[in-house]
Amino acid sequence: MTNVNSKLISAKEIALKFNIPYPTVNHYTNLGFFSVVKRRGNTRLYRESEVKKKLTRILRFKDEGYPLRLILKKLKEDF
Repeated sequence: MTNVNSKLISAKEIALKFNIPYPTVNHYTNLGFFSVVKRRGNTRLYRESEVKKKLTRILRFKDEGYPLRLILKKLKEDF
């Protein structure tokens, strides 16, 4: 169940907080890893808790050698 009170974070904040390149955040959004929950002008906002959980899993699967398409399939099964 989604927590409506969870903190929202921008793509730029994701890049800074989780030390990943901004274009990677965009790429993951375009592939469907991250869901935009709200927009403020041109700023996309994401649930920080969801991004953190998914990013942790994405990085673990990447380290294990899984391609992004299989990682996406695994995440969709779990979330």
